[in-house]
Amino acid sequence: MTGHAPNQPASAEHRGALGDARSPAAEELRARLESGQACVAVVGLGYVGLPLVRALHDAGYRVVGYDIDETKIEKLRRGECYIEHLGPGFFGELARSQRFVPTADPSRLGEADAILLCVPTPLGRHREPDLSYVLDSARLCAATLRRGQLIVLESTTYPGTTREEMLPILERSGADRGLRCGAEYFVAYSPEREDPGSPGRTARELPKVVGGVDAISGDLAAALYGRFVRSVIRVSSAEVAESSKLLENIYRAVNIALVNELKVVLGAMGIDVWEVIEAAATKPFGFQAFYPGPGLGGHCIPIDPFYLTWKAKAAGHSTRFIELAGEINSAMPHHVVDRLAAALNDDGRAVRGARILVLGIAYKKNVDDIRESPAAEIVEMLRDRGADVAYHDPHLPHFPSMRRHRIDLRSQPLSPELLGDCDAVFIVTDHDAVDYDLVGAHARLVVDTRNAMARVAGPVKARLVKA
Repeated sequence: MTGHAPNQPASAEHRGALGDARSPAAEELRARLESGQACVAVVGLGYVGLPLVRALHDAGYRVVGYDIDETKIEKLRRGECYIEHLGPGFFGELARSQRFVPTADPSRLGEADAILLCVPTPLGRHREPDLSYVLDSARLCAATLRRGQLIVLESTTYPGTTREEMLPILERSGADRGLRCGAEYFVAYSPEREDPGSPGRTARELPKVVGGVDAISGDLAAALYGRFVRSVIRVSSAEVAESSKLLENIYRAVNIALVNELKVVLGAMGIDVWEVIEAAATKPFGFQAFYPGPGLGGHCIPIDPFYLTWKAKAAGHSTRFIELAGEINSAMPHHVVDRLAAALNDDGRAVRGARILVLGIAYKKNVDDIRESPAAEIVEMLRDRGADVAYHDPHLPHFPSMRRHRIDLRSQPLSPELLGDCDAVFIVTDHDAVDYDLVGAHARLVVDTRNAMARVAGPVKARLVKA
C-alpha cells in the first residue's frame, strides 16, 4: 500500500506501473491528473459529492457537478447553501468560480477526464441492495464514454459491484466505440468517507482507499486522489476496497449493538451504562468506547452491513453477527419509546393525549442531516400512540421528507413556556446548540437517550430518566 501528499505527483512505483503497461491513453490521463489540468465530474451533489467538489476545486481542478435534482443545480448557481455544515461561504465561492459548472445535463459528463459516482445505495423493502442509482449513473457514463476517461464508484456497496454490475455496462458501450477497459478507459472503486459536522475531518484530510478493476485503473485512481487527499491507501482490487468500507461500518454497527444491549440489561439492574462506559474507557489499550442511543441513523451504519449480508447469502453463507446487531439496533426506537411511556405512567399520565417535545431530529449531533434518523420512526410511534408531538432542532427548521416518512412539522423555538407546556421532553439528538440548562430548569420530565443532561451545570428541577 502506498500514499503520497496532495499536490504532488504519484510515486515512482505508480509511474513505473503505468509506464510498463504501455498504454498511451493511461499515460496521457496520468499527466493531466497529476498536473491539475484534468476536468473532474462528480455525479451526485449531496453529503458525499459536495465535499469532494470542494476538495477537487481547492486542488485546482475544473469540476463538473451533475445531479438529477434541478433544485440543487439552481441553488448552486445562485450560491445558496443547502448543506449547513459546509457553510454559505463555500456555496458562494462555487457560484462565483469559473472552474465549477453545476448541471443537470448528462452530456456534460463527456467533458470530464475523471468521473466520481457518489449516488445513494439504499435498501429495498426486504433489506435487499438497491443498485438502481449506481446502474443508472453507469449508463450515463457509458453514453458519453470516450478514450482517456477514469470512472470511479464511491457509493457504498457489496464486493463485486464495480466489476460485476457497473463494468459490463461500460464494456458494452466501449465495445461499440473500440474502447477497452485498462487500455483506453479505466474503472476503479474508492469508498466515500465523510464525517459531517466533525472539524478537521474533511474530504481532504481523511485517508482514501483506492482499488481498480485492474492495476492500471487502480494506479490512475491513486494518482487522482493523491493530488487532493492527504493520504491514499492503494489496495490490490476494487473488491478489497469495497469490502473495507463494509468492514468499517459493520465494526461500528456490531459494537453499537453491544452497548445498546448492555444499556437494556444494565438498566434493568439499576446500573448507569454511561458511567460504565466512562469507567471502561480509562483502559489505555484493548478498548474503544461506543455509545448507546435511540437507534441507528445516517447513510452508512443502518444500511451498509446488510449489503454484505445479502452478498453472503448469495454465496451460501450467513452473517450472524451482522443480523443480530441489526435486530438489536432496530429495536432501540421501540425500547426508548417504551421507556418514555413508563416514565409518563410513573407521573400518572398516559402517552395518549400527552404533549411530547422531541429534542433533535438529525441522525447525529450538530448537523442538518436527517438520513435514516431514528427520530422519524420515534415521532410516528408516539403519534400512533396518541401523543401530541412537537420538536425543536436548531439545524432543521422543518421536518424534511424522507424515503419512508412524511412528517409535517416545523421546529418550535425552545422557551420556558414551551418546556412548561409539555408533559415530557424526549432527547433524541444531543446538539451542542441546545440549552440543556434551560431544559433542566423548566421541563417537568426529561427522557434522555444520549446522556445530554450530564452536561448541565446548574440545578435540574425536571425529573430525569435515562433511556
